[in-house]
Amino acid sequence: MDFLTLFLIYLCFVLAVTALLCLCSGRKESFLTRGVNRASQVLSLVIPTQLQRVTHRALHRLFHTRSCLFVVLHVALQAAVFGEYTWEVFVYCWELQFHLLLLLLPYLLLVGNVSCFLLCSRANPGIVTKSNAASLVKVYAYDGVLFQRGLVCPTCTVEKPARSKHCSVCRTCVHRFDHHCVWVNNCIGASNAGVFLLYLLSLTATAGAVAAVTAAFLIQVLLLSNIMHGTYLDAQGQEHAVEISFLVQHLFMTFPRIVFMLGFVILLTLILGGYCSFSLYLALTNQTTNEWCKSRRLGGSSHLPSQPHDRPPVYKNIYSKGIWRNLKEIFNPPTVLERKKK
Repeated sequence: MDFLTLFLIYLCFVLAVTALLCLCSGRKESFLTRGVNRASQVLSLVIPTQLQRVTHRALHRLFHTRSCLFVVLHVALQAAVFGEYTWEVFVYCWELQFHLLLLLLPYLLLVGNVSCFLLCSRANPGIVTKSNAASLVKVYAYDGVLFQRGLVCPTCTVEKPARSKHCSVCRTCVHRFDHHCVWVNNCIGASNAGVFLLYLLSLTATAGAVAAVTAAFLIQVLLLSNIMHGTYLDAQGQEHAVEISFLVQHLFMTFPRIVFMLGFVILLTLILGGYCSFSLYLALTNQTTNEWCKSRRLGGSSHLPSQPHDRPPVYKNIYSKGIWRNLKEIFNPPTVLERKKK
């Protein structure tokens, strides 16, 4: 297999695994979950018990407690990408007389992304406390399916408002809980959902801008070298027309770090683009990730206490108010006074 074929197989494999994880994330007993459980049972027979305990503690500390590890990893990845972009791509593009605004666009987007990141990670997501629980209960109505009236959080000992959930990582109840994001080391709730959406959009745009400028530079290099319209000699001295795989190999041999960075940011742009599309869908339909996952699991779950046992629970999104009002609610969450006016 040539270089391009291997690279495409690798890219398709990574995208397929990512898509599989997204599709199976909301299912309680999915094929992926059963496969992981069975694999862990088999490995438990081979791996020493002490190593299992150490691994379990490390994973629990990494994913079930607040940690700055993913924040450091996030900053390190951005620093590596922009370090390579500045050190090589920017310099080469400047020599090729690229437009200055085009070269500075990734940096401008980076400033916006870092600002949204800091706001999202340091903001109060909407923590439910004993002092504000009574008022937050009146903000959203209980749908009787996903959210039941009168439930008390056993950890926080407060009545749980509709659309809230206790976060086991932050050990607090969060109003309009969406999910806990390890990359910003904070929960995403009513108070920072809008900033988180802007963070995702700016991060996707930043990766896309870096990929676009880098790809434009590599294409310009090929055009200037006239290799795109020429021929090359193989090991036996035979002449062949230039193919795409040869162009990719030529670029990889000439600019290995730039080509590797381009492949990484393209893959990152595709993944972030898919996640942004999903987040926009949730925002426009006034759903949270927690509600979306729960609604998908209703078909395979047992009957809820408020539902008759002779019929399955039926979920209907009662919080959607239309596209524009839903989007407005993300950036300006409703209060008790606003609900009374309506």
